[in-house]
Amino acid sequence: MRRVVVTGMGAITPLGNNLQDFWKNLTNGVSGAAPITKFDTEFFKTKFACEVKGYDELEHFDRKEARKMDPFTQYAMVCTDEALKDSGLLEQSFDADRVGVIWGSGIGGLTTFFKEVVDYAKGDGKPRFSPFFIPKMIVDIAPGLVSIKNSFRGPNYSTVSACASATNALIDAFNVIRHGKADVIVSGGSEAVVNEPAVGGFSNMKALSERNDSPETASRPYDGTRDGFVLGEGGAAIVLESLEHAQARGAKIYAEMAGGGFTADAYHMTAPHPEGLGATKVMENSLEDANMKASDIDYINTHGTSTPLGDGAEIKAVMNVFQDNIYDVNISSTKSMTGHLLGGAGAVEAAAAIMSIVDGIVPPTINHSTQDPEIDSKLNLTLNVAQKREVRAALSNTFGFGGHNASVIFKKFE
Repeated sequence: MRRVVVTGMGAITPLGNNLQDFWKNLTNGVSGAAPITKFDTEFFKTKFACEVKGYDELEHFDRKEARKMDPFTQYAMVCTDEALKDSGLLEQSFDADRVGVIWGSGIGGLTTFFKEVVDYAKGDGKPRFSPFFIPKMIVDIAPGLVSIKNSFRGPNYSTVSACASATNALIDAFNVIRHGKADVIVSGGSEAVVNEPAVGGFSNMKALSERNDSPETASRPYDGTRDGFVLGEGGAAIVLESLEHAQARGAKIYAEMAGGGFTADAYHMTAPHPEGLGATKVMENSLEDANMKASDIDYINTHGTSTPLGDGAEIKAVMNVFQDNIYDVNISSTKSMTGHLLGGAGAVEAAAAIMSIVDGIVPPTINHSTQDPEIDSKLNLTLNVAQKREVRAALSNTFGFGGHNASVIFKKFE
């Protein structure tokens, strides 16, 4: 099987609307949480989120084009543009039949769906739906429009597995390339659901933090006082390429994608397995796929959502897998800063894992002040401040409602 490398990245996140700003703020421990500006939160229990900031759609699309896209698709287009420019691919000749797009989103065009249904309910019963309603809403429109814009005729589809969606997309892209079905895949994920139904729905599930008096400290993974996750939005794109193709065109190489794995908890609709069985197995599968040992991993970017049940179950799984090496590895949850980007989380966190390898910096888990007695205090959770170290390889976990688990491993390119 062919080796697969990373040759381009792009991001639009609550910490910055490009990869450079995102990484700078991430390593500086900046929180992206603030009061919600997208709708009136007067009657909502949670009044804050990690929104993308300073984004103007007309800086990227003309008005007519923007009307045809839900924000989750716009975010996909923006970060794939950055990643492709970073890769240099479009400046060279390439076989369009061998370049594809595989994209993840857990919910897709919920903003569009909500607006159309509200407008219909307020009307006279006549079906005055937008002709763009369906194509704006469907999850697979994001990779479709990226391919149309860039004339990529290779594999093109979306993966949907809740909060594991983008990680599933990356693994599918990895497998397509290493099995010789394509030379380049633009992959990643995006989400844009800071809106009434998402905030209201997650809130009534008791999944969201209600720390309204201090939004910037609300996402506090592994802290003893954590009370739920903070909703985020945005996305990230990663250009994956066969090593031979990248070398033939003289592309810069950030890192190598070494392996990935998927499992199911087969336990509960929304809660993780309390002993972390599915999470344990997915990390073991990823290490096996990469032909690596736990001792080869220097950094774990955890799913770490800041929920009481989820964080504890994941730590149990990490300890199951890493055992004697557990105190040698850096662990952190970047959701403490970005919030939870749902289906886009895996792409943003993969980008963070890759940059940790490139720059030798592990981003922190911020907002930690109270030790959870159920979590081993000797673990290096990279608390509150980034740490410099050589990162030979990084593993990134994502787990989704429905019991979906996916993990990926990136390593230094040699």
